[in-house]
Amino acid sequence: MSGAGAWGRDFGAGLAIAGLLLPEAVAYAGLAGLDPAHGLAAAIAGCFAYGLFGRSRFAIVAPTSSSAVILAAILADPALSVAEKSTLAVIATGLVGLLFLGASLLRLGALASFIARPVLRGFAFALALSIIIRQLPLLTGVAVAGRDPFHILGETLRRAPEWNGSSLAVGVAALAALIVSRRFPRLPGAALVLAAAIVAAMLFDLEAHGVASVGRMDFVLLLPGLPDFAAADLPHVARLCLPLVLILFAESWGTVRSLSLRRGDAVDADQELRALGLANLASALMRGMPVGAGFSAGSASEAAGAQSRFAALFAALLLALLVGFGLEIVARLPEPVLAAVVIAALLHALDPTPFVQLNRVDRDQYLAVIAALGVFLAGILNGMLIAIALSFLLLVHRLSSRHVILLGRLRGGHDFVDIDRHPDAAPVADIVILRPAQPLFFGNADPVLGEVARKARLAVAARGIVVSLEETFDLDSTALDALQEFDAAMRRSGRDVVYARVHDRVRDLLSAAGAVDMAARGAFSVDDAVALLSKRLGLGENSV
Repeated sequence: MSGAGAWGRDFGAGLAIAGLLLPEAVAYAGLAGLDPAHGLAAAIAGCFAYGLFGRSRFAIVAPTSSSAVILAAILADPALSVAEKSTLAVIATGLVGLLFLGASLLRLGALASFIARPVLRGFAFALALSIIIRQLPLLTGVAVAGRDPFHILGETLRRAPEWNGSSLAVGVAALAALIVSRRFPRLPGAALVLAAAIVAAMLFDLEAHGVASVGRMDFVLLLPGLPDFAAADLPHVARLCLPLVLILFAESWGTVRSLSLRRGDAVDADQELRALGLANLASALMRGMPVGAGFSAGSASEAAGAQSRFAALFAALLLALLVGFGLEIVARLPEPVLAAVVIAALLHALDPTPFVQLNRVDRDQYLAVIAALGVFLAGILNGMLIAIALSFLLLVHRLSSRHVILLGRLRGGHDFVDIDRHPDAAPVADIVILRPAQPLFFGNADPVLGEVARKARLAVAARGIVVSLEETFDLDSTALDALQEFDAAMRRSGRDVVYARVHDRVRDLLSAAGAVDMAARGAFSVDDAVALLSKRLGLGENSV
């Protein structure tokens, strides 16, 4: 595509993105309990900073639903004034930016993989459903206090006779239009729906019919600067920023990675950490709120045909122009339309397919359900902490498993496989071959090697043992000690031990620890280890 054509596609994508970001930013600021100006300032600063420093051509960094709800938990104290909430939000955004930059310098991008996907899916499902429930009062035109989604849903339904028909009709019509507009991704559907809603508000005087509007916004907040704050505010905000960083990066990296994989683009987790850090610092400087790469905006950018990061820069410019010259028009935007935009953006997260797939393969479906229940029963913030804890518990459980496999020679060849799974595999005479199914580390070395010893003792006819260490690419000091102790115990019992599939790093560590004899008894393959042990035992040529 020619340069002019690519720029044209990027400008068109920027227009579509700006049309989507306008209502989302206003709505997400409301979710966090902030003035809409914070959301719009964050969207402009986030898009601009990521457009300069990011790598994904589709990622759009702006306020997200999940970060808005977690920020709401930080600002939940009813005693806080509007000004105090604004200050704390800016402090949180700046701290999030610094944490992202620190993680980038420490190259911690790979830690995103330590939150299990089933846990994230359960969290995302519950978060989306919770946020959608919170939009019901805006759709129906009734004021419902409280943040518990069960309470909000029950109270909204209980007050059904008080629902404002005009508000509900406007919201449902906007939601239907947004869903239909997805069939035409080249069109700026969200922008067209917003324009139609504003025109309708003016023509039919919707406020006179009880339909609430966004109202006038003060954009002095857009002037760069740092807020005045007391040092006592920092501990309260700082202790809640880590969950905010984790959910923002998990959501952002998931979006960036999935969109990049679909198009064959190269992205780097540590580079994305740096870009997100700079985007959040830019948002804090503009008195905004935390930002990340949301899936709905990224998908809209891809569908609109973005060719480069100029699409994000165009979106930031167009949004800034709209804020600078169209505030009076934006003030007439009906609140039920904002609720419809949020609901439409989150409907994809209610797709049950991931849960069905987990159930089909019978893996981790309970983790997803527990993560979802954690959000509903313990709240958004505690639900996120539960989700993170579940991921690490899953990791510890998998790594601490004592699963040890008994290997046999496959059809008299050079391959050795699990005897229990392959009936045509046979044991080697006088030798028992065992393979731990997980890498050895300080948390599992003793019990796993204890299980190896137990299975070796059961093979009473075996004179020697081959232990395959193919899963263990490195050893910490605890695992190194445990391996040496196991070797000494086996040899005291009269069993010779040879190690198979020994990685060079493990071999070097054994030598450095003075276990030169163990390193010499290490082979690069199971077949070589069997041959070495047979020679040591004087068995001659192996038979099966």
